[in-house]
Amino acid sequence: MSGRLIAIVGPSGVGKDSVMAALLAHDPRFKLARRVITRPSDAGGEDFDGVSEAAFLAREAAGDFALSWPAHGLHYAIPAEVDLLLQDGYDVLANLSRSVLTQAKTRFDRFDVINLTAKRAVLAKRLTARGRETAEQIAMRLDRVATLPAGIDAHEIDNSGALSDTVQAVMTSLYPVKA
Repeated sequence: MSGRLIAIVGPSGVGKDSVMAALLAHDPRFKLARRVITRPSDAGGEDFDGVSEAAFLAREAAGDFALSWPAHGLHYAIPAEVDLLLQDGYDVLANLSRSVLTQAKTRFDRFDVINLTAKRAVLAKRLTARGRETAEQIAMRLDRVATLPAGIDAHEIDNSGALSDTVQAVMTSLYPVKA
């Protein structure tokens, strides 16, 4: 059986990268779709392949990406190599934008969405600890209301508490015990 693409979505500071890393360490059924982004590789944050805009656009035109999308003045993509991991039966975790979920649902035969949430105070603390934004910018992020596109069903998981609790909740959502 082929694997499924599992989109991990949620607001900044919700812990998408931490949850994905914990899932990868927890279960060998998972692999990671390493994103390609038009920003310097040493920009910090997630582990990604940084490329110039020209290189990105050339790769996109050559069909090197399974998915690609613009956001926040940058270009993001999931490499087409993800198809090989899926063919090998792995469930592939991908940090995706909500804006590309409908395209992903169409593109992949097996597709799930984990929508991570966290309490406002938890998000504020995490965003402040990152030190990348002013208090005003953080407040603007916290005030944004993001919704999933029509027709997209998701497993909603609260990541306000212990990472181990979130991992267990994701595992239970993705691999329910059959009676």
